Amino acid sequence: MAGLYFEEFSVGQVFRHAIRRTVTEADNVFFTALTHNPAALHLDEDWCRQHSEFKTRIVNSCLTLGLMVGISVGDTTLGTTVANLGWDEVRFPHPVFHGDTLRIESEVLELRESKSRPENGIVIFAHRAFNQDGRLVASCKRSALMHRKPQP
Repeated sequence: MAGLYFEEFSVGQVFRHAIRRTVTEADNVFFTALTHNPAALHLDEDWCRQHSEFKTRIVNSCLTLGLMVGISVGDTTLGTTVANLGWDEVRFPHPVFHGDTLRIESEVLELRESKSRPENGIVIFAHRAFNQDGRLVASCKRSALMHRKPQP
């Protein structure tokens, strides 16, 4: 498995994910249209030039969140997760623009036994996304229900 089992995580462990992703105009337009989000902020360049403080379209924050968490999966939970339990404290302190390249890091904040599912444990991650200038563009806490290591 590429992912780690519950027992293989430790509080304070930091993953600096090797995958980086340049977000394209096509990514943003397709995602925004696919999710039925009609906001001019993501789709209408002319409107943004006239009305937005950024003077250009910004990337849909749900796409940014999805990329941030998705990039983390290969190093952390691929094949070893039961379910994503939730996202908390989702923040976007700086917009993402077409052409920005994102890098992601994840930190293990908490480990706890599952009271209702003794064969599983819960890992709380902090995910952070940075643009090519090192500026924090997104962060969140994610709770994942993880498999325990199989017993021989």
